[in-house]
Amino acid sequence: MLSLVLPKGSLEKATLDLFDAADLTVRRGSDRDYHASVDHPGIDRVRFLRPQEIPEYVEQGLFDLGITGRDWISETASDVVSLGELQYSKATSNPVRVVLAVPRDAPWRSAAELPEGIRISTEFPALTRRYLETHGVKAVVVPSYGATEAKVPDIVDAIVDLTETGSSLRKNGLRILDTLLTSYTELVANRAAYEDEAKRAAMEDVSLLLRSAIRARGHVLVKLNVPAARLAEVLDVLPALSSPNVTELASGDMRGVESVVPKRGVNTLIPALRAAGARDILELPISKIVE
Repeated sequence: MLSLVLPKGSLEKATLDLFDAADLTVRRGSDRDYHASVDHPGIDRVRFLRPQEIPEYVEQGLFDLGITGRDWISETASDVVSLGELQYSKATSNPVRVVLAVPRDAPWRSAAELPEGIRISTEFPALTRRYLETHGVKAVVVPSYGATEAKVPDIVDAIVDLTETGSSLRKNGLRILDTLLTSYTELVANRAAYEDEAKRAAMEDVSLLLRSAIRARGHVLVKLNVPAARLAEVLDVLPALSSPNVTELASGDMRGVESVVPKRGVNTLIPALRAAGARDILELPISKIVE
């Protein structure tokens, strides 16, 4: 049985939505409750903690399995097993980036141009120091505990911060000088727990459900009937995740066609299919796509 730790904070809602879509609904007394349960026989304990802490706690064996970002795995240099990226973040399915940002009118165009003694505020001091050392920059790294972008220029000269869209940086008069790290959310495991055959099987089951729910996002199943004589026309119009499924119907001159297609564009696809000869067109939601 697995102990699972989930991120509290900005990733919390997106994580709960993903677990719900994967039929791993997380149940707890209230939004403020740090203890929870999941209706899955392989998971017996669930906790919510800050994502910054999760990699080290998983490495230490306090939890078998956890969800956190590659940014915090790198910052803490934690030795954990990655079961793969989970392509979701706070607002989109895009990765977040750890970036070096400076005032919009600053003269520097690369990290190498930063002056000696520059003050840089960040929630990622270890990652920042490693980056600066690589680029030969002697800086004063000032740990930040939030609202990092608001500290320029009165308190510090530059920042290293997390961004998903860059909009907050731009609103605060900052521009990105360089990207230190591109980070997806990851499912990570304790090494000793992963070596346990039964626990590894349970981990892989959880991973499969989460990844299949993510893969299904933005897709729908389109089903239709078409006269055999016009099948080629319909297949020319119809996209597919792999290949459309075509079956012969009881009426020998008709074919049934099924295909998983992107949700975006269905509003033009359905009329195009109808014009190509399709009829009885159905659009159905998909909860999971298992590879």
